[in-house]
Amino acid sequence: MHGSKRLAKVLQMFSDSEITINAKNLSKCFQIYNHPRDRLKQAIIPKLRKLYGGTSKNYGREFWALSDVSFQLRKGEAIGIIGRNGAGKSTLLQLLCGTLSPTSGSVRVAGRVAALLELGSGFNPEFSGRENVYMNAMLLGLSKEQVDARFEQIEAFAEIGQFIDQPVKNYSSGMFVRLAFAVVAHVDADVLIIDEALAVGDALFTQKCMRFIRKFREKHTLLFVSHDISSVMNLCDKAIWLEQGKLRASGPSKEVCEDYVNSLLQSQTTDGNEAALVARPKERIERLKAKTLSWKDQRSDFINLSNLRNDLEVFRFSTSSNDYSTQDATITNVSLLDSSGHPLTWSVGGEKVCLRIEVHTKRPITRPIIGFSVKDRLGQSLFGDNTYLSHLDKDCSISENSTLVGEFEFFMPWLPSGDYTIQVAIANGTQESHSQLHWIHDAILLKSHHNSVSTGLIGIPMSDIRLYES
Repeated sequence: MHGSKRLAKVLQMFSDSEITINAKNLSKCFQIYNHPRDRLKQAIIPKLRKLYGGTSKNYGREFWALSDVSFQLRKGEAIGIIGRNGAGKSTLLQLLCGTLSPTSGSVRVAGRVAALLELGSGFNPEFSGRENVYMNAMLLGLSKEQVDARFEQIEAFAEIGQFIDQPVKNYSSGMFVRLAFAVVAHVDADVLIIDEALAVGDALFTQKCMRFIRKFREKHTLLFVSHDISSVMNLCDKAIWLEQGKLRASGPSKEVCEDYVNSLLQSQTTDGNEAALVARPKERIERLKAKTLSWKDQRSDFINLSNLRNDLEVFRFSTSSNDYSTQDATITNVSLLDSSGHPLTWSVGGEKVCLRIEVHTKRPITRPIIGFSVKDRLGQSLFGDNTYLSHLDKDCSISENSTLVGEFEFFMPWLPSGDYTIQVAIANGTQESHSQLHWIHDAILLKSHHNSVSTGLIGIPMSDIRLYES
């Protein structure tokens, strides 16, 4: 009995040692003043009244940027923080970094923390890039000798060339991000905190940062804040949804992000202005209507007779409580069909299929748009389309209590082994201005059982591949 208690205590100690971030009932309140003089009054007058036995008065008002937020994060975990502007995301990050103190509650962060928060934060604009590298790296816990040893790597990662010796006040926003990320990537951090700063970087540097982040999160702890829901689902195991400073939801990133998207859809409004329909040149519409010649990948026959055949199991249409809907229309069925119009329970990558989406209208819809998106298990959108452009010059209005059908014919890409879902939706309006009527996150599940010759997230069937000496 005593041995069991000791073992349980040891296991608890080991478990606690794995926790890198422990936030309990974290809250932050700011005093808001209508005039600068009110701030001065608040700093002086209450103290004088207390000294002479008078009653105190508050010259400002309280604003709770964060209220009673609790969560834990262990080594090797990544958490995404999502929410609208003003939800309290940046305040939470600053509390975790120690640049703000909580009004109530507590936060414990184990290990070295490296943060990339607001653009240029922590940089002295009058210092050169080289001087700022040394200053920031030493603030994060490195010695001068360690910075000396890593400086060439930091400079190579940042790729800003001769600007390393220029004052950072002359830097562009992209150069700021390059240098700041290069520093945090080379300080041996245990916890990496990244805000929206990467959004201003160029595509190639952002890809480099993402490769570093994916490698970092294999052994360390990552906090990632972004409005890009796909990136959160791709990078993070868990997610926290903040709303008006409070914890609205927490859990697996896919579930939390889908709930957040549903909330955004529900609050989405449209001005209903018919002028929002942007005119398209007639010739562009004609090109969209042109029929594509039938073709097939020259390797398909060989692949489909080998163990490389990309067999895709197709599960039946289903809905869940996590979907978003209004009272205007309901998606009643989604099916994947073969070239003869028969529903598929199995499909093969590289073959032509038809995705059929059936909708029952409860009210008249003036400009219906039906669309779909195929996503991987992390929620990344791989490909998709909608009916808007192909029917731009047609009257597609439909009355209430009618059935509307959208069909999409395409060659199914080769999908690496794993699970995939088809997300479907119907909206009313235009490409630029519309309101969602029904949105189903996981209407159909696809399970790929075999890898084919594809590389990357998906493999695209080729109409022709040539190799010759010129």
